Order: sequence, then C-alpha cells, then structure tokens
Amino acid sequence: MAKDLTTSNVHRKNILNNKYALQEIEQEVAFPGILFEGSLRYTKRQIAQFFDIDERTINRYLEQHEAEFAGNGYEVLSGKRLREFKEAYEQYISDLPDVKDMNVPNMPDGSDTDAANISKAPKVGVFSFRAFLNIGMLLTESDRAKQLRALILDIVIDTINSKIGGNTKYINQREEEFLPSAIREFNYRQAFTDALDDCIVENKWKYAQFTDAVYKSIFHENAKEYKKILNLKSKDSARDTMYSEVLDLIAAYENGFADILCKKKEEIGRELTMPEAQQLFKQFEQFHDAAFKPLLEKARTLMASRDMVFRDALHEKLKSYVTHLTAEEFDKFLGDKSKALEERLKDNMDVFKRLKNR
Repeated sequence: MAKDLTTSNVHRKNILNNKYALQEIEQEVAFPGILFEGSLRYTKRQIAQFFDIDERTINRYLEQHEAEFAGNGYEVLSGKRLREFKEAYEQYISDLPDVKDMNVPNMPDGSDTDAANISKAPKVGVFSFRAFLNIGMLLTESDRAKQLRALILDIVIDTINSKIGGNTKYINQREEEFLPSAIREFNYRQAFTDALDDCIVENKWKYAQFTDAVYKSIFHENAKEYKKILNLKSKDSARDTMYSEVLDLIAAYENGFADILCKKKEEIGRELTMPEAQQLFKQFEQFHDAAFKPLLEKARTLMASRDMVFRDALHEKLKSYVTHLTAEEFDKFLGDKSKALEERLKDNMDVFKRLKNR
C-alpha cells in the first residue's frame, strides 16, 4: 500500500509512535546533534542544512503544523534550560570534527553565525530526533527529505518483519490476550454451531451464511472478502488472524444469537426455516445495536488501524475507522511482552487448559 507521509497525519504518527523503528532509523541516519538532557537536539539551522532548504521554509512548516511538531518534541527553550542548552551547544561545537575532511553533504557545520545567534538569543527553538523526522516527512521542497521518507518506510517494514520473524499473517497472536480470547471464542463457537444444528432445518449452507452474517455485522466483510484483503489461502482460518478484541465480539454475537435461536425454537415448538432464522438474526442485530455500538466501533478501529500498519492491508469498508496506533499498541505486538503463540502455550499451558474446560 502506498503511503504518502507528506499528506497523511495517520501514517506519520504510526511511524513516530513506533519506538522500535525509530531506534533503527536514528542509527541508520546518524545525524549528529547536540546532546541535551540525555537526547540529541537540533537547531533550525542544522535542520535547514540537512535538507538543503531555507530556514524560512522551516518556519512556515512550524506555523502550519504547530501542534504536531510540539507533540513530537519541538520546543522553544528559555531561561535556565536555554542556558544549559547553550552550554551543551558550546560543547558540541568544540567536539565537532572538521567537516571539510568528511564526505557528508550538507552536514551541519556549527558555523560561527549559528553559534553567535544562539549565544545571544533570549529563546531558541530546538528539534528532537522525532521532530526532525516529522519535518522530513512533511517537506515537499527537498530531495533529501524525499530520500529520507523512502528510507524510513523501508526501515519500518524491515523492523516489523525482523521483530516477528518475517510473517505478519499471525502478528495478532503475539499479544497476551489472544490465546484466552481464542479459547473463549472456540467454546462459544461450539455453542453457536450446536444451536444452528438443533434449531434450524437441515441446510448445508447455514454455517457459512450465519458466520458471514456475524462477520458482516461486526466488520462489514464476509469471510471471502476478509481472506482476500489479507491474502489468506483457502485453507487458512480467518479467525486465527483476528485480534483478541474482534474475537471477543464475535463470541458475544455467537453466544447471544445461539440463545435467541434456542428460545425461539422452544417458543414455536419446531425448527426454524432459513428465512425465519435470517429474520431472527436481523432482529437480534437491531435489538442489540445500542449495546454493541461502543464495542463495534472499538473492534473496527483496532482491526482497520492495526492491519494497515502491521499487514499493509486496507479494509476499504472500514477505512473511515482508520487511526494511528499508540506507542502502547506497538509494545503489545513488537515489545518484550509479545511472544509467538508456541512460546505462550508452553509458558501458560495449565492456565489455558482451565480456560478451555470452563
């Protein structure tokens, strides 16, 4: 999927919230800066030199995207912190090698002009590494910014693949809640299929039709559409690729409809025909619409947003729900707590056995 960082705030946030990719990008770009308060900072002049643009261009972007830059670490220093920054800048200048001996184009040179301006300034705007990347994602006037964007997107893909072993199909299974949710859903699925068996007249299509009805109600796609979007093979199980929140909602649908089916059969004293069961499902949807709405919105948002980032897949029918992932979301699937399903099974076999037997 083509990602235009210059126009998409969602794509920019997804990269800047991914600390694992940022670490790799910072190492690869190796843009020397001023060490201040434990992290690298950059002056406006340094940023302008790196991207080979005028400082006035940077000012324009700062005005147009003020809140975005502030959220990514751009700040204006004054008072005590400014004095400390000036000291750090002086140290940076004294440690700077002779750039004439280095084969680095447009490397910030720590010129006397910049140093003089900073030493006299009552306020100084400084960029964090995130803010530096932020402006590189937005700049359309710089060839170096274009090159940086291409590098960033490549590193993001490589980082996700390296973290999960190269296969994003089952990245959903790496979070802690997946297996408990999958086991609960399996149990409720059994109750659902039992109700279809017992309460609806014999029809070989009823399992697929009502499975699709549940899927379409929750995320507007039937099983075939879902598999096509994620490039799944016919033998692949769609549910094995679903996030825990989606599985929980599917379980709620299946359990609720199974209960209504059983009660309706008891009420009328016979099995329901397919048209009667389909009408009953529509009534079930309408009756529970208000109760399910917050959970539906959450599941659709998480599913659409995570698949766009981790699987490079866009659910067209859910694109209005796409938003950026938080840093916590990246931790959930790429961080220390994320594990392959096989590892989690070994670590928690007793717990999952108890869950399955409930």
